[in-house]
Amino acid sequence: MIQSNRSEKRTAKIVRAINHRQPDLVAVMENIHDPHNVSAIIRTCDSVGINEVFLIYNYEKFPKIGKKSSASAYKWVTKNHFRTVDECYAELRKNNFKIYATSLENEPKSYWDVDFTERVAIVLGNEHRGVSEEACEKADARIQIPMYGMIQSLNVSVATAVILYEAARQRQQIGQYDKHKFSEDDYNNIINKWLNK
Repeated sequence: MIQSNRSEKRTAKIVRAINHRQPDLVAVMENIHDPHNVSAIIRTCDSVGINEVFLIYNYEKFPKIGKKSSASAYKWVTKNHFRTVDECYAELRKNNFKIYATSLENEPKSYWDVDFTERVAIVLGNEHRGVSEEACEKADARIQIPMYGMIQSLNVSVATAVILYEAARQRQQIGQYDKHKFSEDDYNNIINKWLNK
């Protein structure tokens, strides 16, 4: 009986999470090398319902992620690896995503002025170099988080959380978390896949 209750609770939790998944919101990580930052970003992605992340690693190596640091969020978010910016952006554009690169250069617009209810991909850059100039130039626009102190930027995982929770706020306000966004076949396939994890 106890085992049955646990199984039912787990199934209900999985269905609830899938119902809130946002396949039209994607995070793109470019050469982020600190495993703690990668883990924190993936945890944030899971928490706002992001279903998949795009990973561009053409300079750094993708870090080894420990189970403890990711707090198990790692297995619930699909990871798509790309070797070049062009390869990654081509896949996003094929699926009609607008691409916003986080940047401090060339007068980026505030993330408060972005409509995150559209099909949106947010590009996040390396801890030291930021988003590459290539990724910025080929994006649809550059965005930034307004800063009012002496420090110019936030830690990349903190910046990710700030931006993604603004996206979640906008989406929640218009009911985008109210029902799942998958085809029935995809929905059932994801449920079955998750139940077997």
